Amino acid sequence: MLCKRTSKNQLTIPKPIADQFPGVNYFDAVLEGDRIVLKPVKIDAQDDSSLESIRTKMETLGITGKDLEAAIRTSRRRAKP
Repeated sequence: MLCKRTSKNQLTIPKPIADQFPGVNYFDAVLEGDRIVLKPVKIDAQDDSSLESIRTKMETLGITGKDLEAAIRTSRRRAKP
């Protein structure tokens, strides 16, 4: 089936194909040679979005509050014109 790329680099998946993936809103796009392969991804946000889960991940990675503050400052400096 034919797909068209929009001016915002978006592709629309034809309805007959999209209908084969009910409940899937995200796809992992992989370049394989000269082909774009889309793999459906189901994101389970039950525990991963909880604040405690985020804090645990940060602790495991050794990220501190000061690290976050520094990253935000750096990001804001880059965002200025």
